[in-house]
Amino acid sequence: MGSTTIGIIGSGQMGGGIALVGAVAKHNVVVYDKANEALTKCRADHAKRLAREVEKGRMTQADVDAAIGRLKYVHHVDGLKDAEVVIEAIVEDARVKAELFAMLAKMFTGNQILATNTSSISITEIAAAADHAHKGAGERVIGMHFFNPVPVMKLVEVIKGNQTSAATTERVIALAQSMGKTPIPANDRAGFVSNRVLMPMINEAFYAWMEGVAEPAHIDEIMKLGCNFPMGPLRLADFIGLDTCVHIMNVLADGLNNDRYRACPLLKQLVAAGRLGDKSGRGVFDYTATK
Repeated sequence: MGSTTIGIIGSGQMGGGIALVGAVAKHNVVVYDKANEALTKCRADHAKRLAREVEKGRMTQADVDAAIGRLKYVHHVDGLKDAEVVIEAIVEDARVKAELFAMLAKMFTGNQILATNTSSISITEIAAAADHAHKGAGERVIGMHFFNPVPVMKLVEVIKGNQTSAATTERVIALAQSMGKTPIPANDRAGFVSNRVLMPMINEAFYAWMEGVAEPAHIDEIMKLGCNFPMGPLRLADFIGLDTCVHIMNVLADGLNNDRYRACPLLKQLVAAGRLGDKSGRGVFDYTATK
């Protein structure tokens, strides 16, 4: 696959990671975020990560300079107008995503791909919002679910909605491969494969803690040593964000029409208390001493 102009919506951890991987893979990348502060942070993070690649001998300075030259940061959505593929990486909220894709469908009326990095929300519903705004746009809507940290994790779940065309799926698979990723298809069901399996396990770990089966550190150690996981489920929940875990559990419960997927009361209590995990400095575990 040749060089593609990729537009990224959202400059946070996921959007910034996707942008960096795209630029290193020799694609031109435009990162859009309406918050200038977020864009500044994203640019600094890219520079830091690329400098580390030079220090470790994985990239030359010339390669880094070329990658930086392929990155552009804009605070107005019109800056994405030349994108051939748009990848959305914003808040995991179905209503917000539907509104965004309706706007994108009106803005991109050619054969541009409109991809979402959602980890759980229905691609068919997002595509329907695009179709409603511009007839036929839903054929170009697809799920392109990257995993955190994006520069490290190889998997991309490729989720086809009911409206997604075969040509769109083929193009996205080729793009993911060109970015050094392993694209694997999944059907459009709540949580897809990864979160359909992962989140109930994380939720059960919270129940085990709440019911006094073991302390959090012990639950994690048992799962790491007994199941060969690189990270325990409670530590992983902090890394993902406890609020995100609750949201995904709600999507699963609603999408699968089964309350057994509802978030554990203790998990919801921690979120209500503002203990969101790594991003707030405290979740299941306390990270304030390391910040």
